[in-house]
Formats: sequence, C-alpha cells, structure tokens
Amino acid sequence: MKKHLPWMLCAAFAAWFLSTLLSPRDPGLAWGMLARTPVVNGGRHQPFESLARNALVQIRDRYSHYDLAEERTVPAEEWLAEVLFDSERASHRKVFRVDHPDLISLLKLPLKNDSTDPALREDGKHFSWEQIVTEKNVASLQKESERVAKKDASQHDAFDQAVRKLSSALSLYNALQSTARPRDIRDYGQFLSQFSRSLDNGATLRETLRAKYAGREIPKDNNDPLLRIGGQVLVGADRESETGERSTVKVPLLLPPDGTEDWSRINTRLVAIRGGEPLPRSLLAWASLGDAFAARDTNRFNAELRDYHDWIQANFSSELSHANHEVFFNRMAPFYTAMTIYVVALLLALAYWFTFDSWLRQSAFALVGLAFAIHTVGLIYRMALQGRPPVTNLYSSAIFIGWGAIVLGMVLERFWRNAIGLVVGSFLGFVTLVIAHNLALDGDTMEMMRAVLDTNFWLATHVVIVTLGYASTFVAGFLAIVYVIRGVFTRGLDAATQRAMARMVYGIICFATLFSFTGTVLGGIWADQSWGRFWGWDAKENGALIIVLWNALILHARWGGLVRERGIMTLAIAGNIVTSWSWFGVNMLGVGLHSYGFLNGAFQTLGLFVISQLLLIALGCLPLRWWKSFGERSATTAEPGLPVSGKPALRPSAAA
Repeated sequence: MKKHLPWMLCAAFAAWFLSTLLSPRDPGLAWGMLARTPVVNGGRHQPFESLARNALVQIRDRYSHYDLAEERTVPAEEWLAEVLFDSERASHRKVFRVDHPDLISLLKLPLKNDSTDPALREDGKHFSWEQIVTEKNVASLQKESERVAKKDASQHDAFDQAVRKLSSALSLYNALQSTARPRDIRDYGQFLSQFSRSLDNGATLRETLRAKYAGREIPKDNNDPLLRIGGQVLVGADRESETGERSTVKVPLLLPPDGTEDWSRINTRLVAIRGGEPLPRSLLAWASLGDAFAARDTNRFNAELRDYHDWIQANFSSELSHANHEVFFNRMAPFYTAMTIYVVALLLALAYWFTFDSWLRQSAFALVGLAFAIHTVGLIYRMALQGRPPVTNLYSSAIFIGWGAIVLGMVLERFWRNAIGLVVGSFLGFVTLVIAHNLALDGDTMEMMRAVLDTNFWLATHVVIVTLGYASTFVAGFLAIVYVIRGVFTRGLDAATQRAMARMVYGIICFATLFSFTGTVLGGIWADQSWGRFWGWDAKENGALIIVLWNALILHARWGGLVRERGIMTLAIAGNIVTSWSWFGVNMLGVGLHSYGFLNGAFQTLGLFVISQLLLIALGCLPLRWWKSFGERSATTAEPGLPVSGKPALRPSAAA
C-alpha cells in the first residue's frame, strides 16, 4: 500500500488543480461573460475580472468579499458591477479594511458585533463606504492625510500607514464610481439616446438650442426635454472630467476606439458628444448594461452583454482573446496551488528525517515535482500574457526566485537522496510565493513596463541571470541553516551528512558566484546603453556587487583554509542578509535609478528576517560540545577534512 501512496497523493493534488480549470456555470447573470469583457487600465489591456480583482485587493486585501449580512462570498466582478452601476447598493458593502484601532476610534466606526440579525453584524475590521464617508469623518481623514503627506515616508508609523492606505482605497473607490456613468442618473441608456437624437445632425448642444429658440430667450426651467437632458449631460460630463483630471487614481478606460484613435474614458466621450460627435456604440452598450443591472433584469443584461461581445469579437478580436486567456489564468491560480503543494511536500520531507520511511521522501519528491510543473506552467503562461521574459518587477522576481530554488533543490535531491534538497527547495518555493502574494496586494502584477526597462533582450539576459544568482545564494544560505539547526538541536548531523551538505553548499556558492558576477557585468552594459555609464554607485548596483564579493569571499576563505566547515555555513547564512538587501532593501531607500517603489511596509519584515539570520549565525558559532550531533566531544574535535591544529590536512603523496 505504501508504495502507491506517493502516486495517490500526486493524483489527488493534480485532480484538485485540474478542477480549477473548469469554468463555473452562470445560472443567473452572465458573470463569466462580464469577467471576460476587455477594458484598459494602467496602460494595458485586461479583462473586467482583473480590473475588479486588482481594485478589490487594494481595498480589502482579498480577491473576493464575504458579506456578513448575505452570508455569502461576493466575487470581485459582481462587487465592481455594483460600484459602477448600483452605487447605492455598493455603498453598503463592508469592503474597506481598517485594522488600526486608533483609526477606527478616530472615525467612530462600529466595533465587532456577533448579532443574530445578519444585517447588524460587524467584524470590527471591514466597513462600508456609507459608514466611513460622513461629513465629520471626511474632515478628520483629510486633516490626517495632510499631516502624513508632510512626513517623509521612512518616518511613517503604523497609524500613518493605515491613514495613507485608507485614503488611497477611498480615492480608488471614488474614481471607480465615476467610471461608467455620471452618478444619480437612472435609465442612462434611454437618457443618452434621447440626448443624441435631440442634436441636429452632429451640431453642438448650444447650436441646437439656438436653432430651436431662434429670436427667443432660452428658458431657465426644465420643462423642455432637450434642456433637461442636455443640462444633465453638461453637468455630468464636466463633473466626471474634473474627477478624472484631479484624482491621482487613473480612471479605467471602458470604451474601445469607436471613431477614436485609442481607448477612452466614458467622461471623455461625454464631453465629445456634447460637442456634436455621434454616440459611440460601446457607450450605449455600457449604459444599457448598467440600466439592466440596476434593475436586476437578468434577461436584458445577458442579452445586452451578448450583443456587446459579438460587436467586440467582430472589431477587437485580439483584445477579447487576450481577456479570455487572462481570465483563464486568474481562475487557474497556479502559484496559489503550487504554494499549497509545497507546504505539504515540506511536511512530508521533514517527517522523513524522523522516521526515514522511504515512502515519505518519495511522496515529497513527487509532490515537489507536481508543484514545480504547475509553477512552471504559471510562469510560462504569465510570460505569454505579458509578452515579456519571466522577471519584470518585484512580484515576478519572487515567482522566479522560487522557481530557481526548486530547480536547484531537485538537482541536489537527485544526487543526494536525503530529503535535504526537498526541504530547502519546497521551503523557499513556499516562502517566495507567499512574498509574491503579499506584493500582489498593491494591485496589478502585470503592470506596464517603465520606459528604461522596456527591453526584452536585457530583461531576458541581465535580469534573469542576476535573479538566478539571488536564488542560488538563498539556496546555499538555507542549506547552511538546515546544517546548523540539525547539528545544534538533533543528532541527525552525522559525518556522512556533514560531508554531503558541505559539498552542496560549496557547489551552490560556485554556481551563485558565476551567475551573480555575469549578471552584474551584463547590468553594467545595459546601464551604459540606458544612462551612458557602466557604473554609478547606485544602491542597486552596489547591492549586486556585494553579492558577488560575498560569494567570492566564501570561496577564497575555503580555498585558503581560513574557515572550516561551520565557518562556511555561517558565511552562507550571512549571504541571505546580503541578498535580501539587494533584492528588497534598495527599494526601501527611495533613492537611485533602480528604486521603483518605496516598500515601507516590508521594512519590519526585512528587519525581522535579518535578526533571525544573525541568531542562526550565533547558533552556528556555538562550541561543538553544545551541538547535540557532536554529543560530549571536546570543543577541539577536528571537523571533517581538517586536523585539530586548524591547518589544512595535506593530501598524501603518491609515493606514500
């Protein structure tokens, strides 16, 4: 039975992954079709679902919303449809996450309440637009936001970060409310049709009014339908135009190039219609969709959406195809699935060290292989969607570093079948995917490339190679952590395991030195092409150089006999600090040409990681008599390959 367990576990997880590829049925409103509707946001084409997911995750830190009153999970696309088309209903959704107690107290938000009445329940962390946006709260939040804006980002405390996050979420929500229609206008489709027909052969509103009231004073009341309709368009268009121009949040573009050169905002087209341009087909479609949704007219909504998709397919088939593929990728969620499988594989590999039952190691190896395959599929699919190499931003670097760590871990396991490669690989795979998940909370992970980075050749050479250098340095460091923990706390670090791990770390550091050096040199060439100089002592450039120097230091220390086995391990652990600084720390400085975003929220996490590595280095420096694997040996006991004197053991000559 045990010999079949690895395959059974692998088949079960594979079936789980395949089940995510099935498209859910839509018994009511055609949510799946709405999810695949193409839009433009952040400078790139994306489906409606991605727009909704990226917006909701910035507001709620989740890709869906669990409604306590309705006792169900509301998908992102349904929530966004309510924000766009039914603002009154959306304003009651408790989607804004506020964790800081002082901010909750400042805004006088309700505390946790487990009422038997679902409508009265509060979880104490999520609040609605209606609860937050009161006249007094807006004034208080505005005052705090102005205070926070005057402080340097590096000096923001937890309360300041909470204020900044909530203000950003409210701005985003406010911009989304103005994306599809002027607020407070009902029967928007009929309204636009009447207004369009009121204009005479493309004349402007003012020209039409002058023609109708030639020689007479234009009345100021709203008895005339043309005045009423035209006035609402004028007010609505001006208000929406002002919102789009003043807000720091970019309003999504819903309208394809229907008589224009590029995708456009609805408010922009309203201004154009006011000036006499014809009513776009897409604008009328979105207006009709909104009316049907607000009225909860399922048949009309689905029919209007099918007609719009038929028109999109006929005129913008490539954009629709891209949207379909991205929705499939979102539903597949390969990195979440791989992350889950890595955890299970890690537990099985750790269990193997306690029992040495071969089926545990085989099961762990099979699951790591399955997770790696899913990880690879996700990486390739994402590359195809972006049309870019695998590493384009911090999010994708975390995905790729985890992928590289798994490759190295499986190679190690292929040569030394002791589950050490599986433990290190699956642990790093899991941790890097968790890091990627947290980075995704900032919004769209497939953002447009900055101009200086918009070079596929250098992204595929310098960035990929230097990132593999990061991955291999981390693998060496975490192998050293396994060495220290097993040696200090267990009796499992026998002589054979010591020798095996020493070879592993040495080989990985050689690999890391080669790739980090090559990647750094290529980065200098790219810098010369982009900025006209090979080296400028930029923070990121210095970080990359420090990785090369540190790995070289470890190799020279080993070759020169300056450190023994434990010394190499502690130096490799210190390599984790060096690499994490180059990977994340440079972004926290907010300076230099390579700083593409201030990650203030990650400073505490990075600090804790550095402290943990220093503690592990201290453990590695403890006298050998305190290591369980060495028992009661003397502190002067020689380590493998070195005599007690500490000088390198001479290899016997052939004559001897």
